[in-house]
Amino acid sequence: MGRPFLFWDGLFAFQQWTAFARASTSRWNSERTIMGQLNAGIVPVTPFQQNCTILFDMDDKHGVVVDPGGDIDKVLAVLKDNAITAAAIWITHGHIDHAGGAMELKEALGIEIIGPHEADKLLLDNLENQGQRYGIAGARNCVPDRFLAEGETVSFGSHMFEVLHCPGHAPGHVVYYNRAAKFAHVGDVLFRGSVGRTDLPGGDHAALIASIKDKLLPLGDEIGFICGHGPGGRFGEERRTNPFLT
Repeated sequence: MGRPFLFWDGLFAFQQWTAFARASTSRWNSERTIMGQLNAGIVPVTPFQQNCTILFDMDDKHGVVVDPGGDIDKVLAVLKDNAITAAAIWITHGHIDHAGGAMELKEALGIEIIGPHEADKLLLDNLENQGQRYGIAGARNCVPDRFLAEGETVSFGSHMFEVLHCPGHAPGHVVYYNRAAKFAHVGDVLFRGSVGRTDLPGGDHAALIASIKDKLLPLGDEIGFICGHGPGGRFGEERRTNPFLT
């Protein structure tokens, strides 16, 4: 049996998978048809069960790891079990469950850390203190190789993502948006039926709602998203039913 892995199923819901590379051909092909060559899998990490996300190309199995907050041994095992080569680490924001394991993964794989926006530098510089506060061992302060700004792009292979600076949950929070796949990784900005908390240092509820309404929802109702915790969804459903947005 392979290691537990949650697979982004193209219908924007999560399902429990083991050894997804050895899953039935018919199911695998159906997922690939919906999302094209861009695929994503989830490795829940830390006591907060944060959705560490592996974005990868179905054909060449190259990709990136988004928000490796911890449990890096598990992340490395999933990459190895499924023959995925990670080219970089992308960070959405500087909270411990999203960035606490980034330096360990960087050293293990010899790859760069990219993101978030520089406004989260103070949070990244204090991840070890966050670890002590929340009882999460092994967290290390994070030094990105490159901060990101609104309007920049990041990519792996042929898959290009636009960077949207979406403060509110954290000052330097960024969202990674793939226009071709109609997909966004929104971190902790938006959840299915909820939004990110703003009672942590640097939080700003008005800024958070503005980020969602002014930057995310205008991308289109059909955009599917993965978020930092729990199941993902579509922007249209959140626009219509999310009590924080209606």
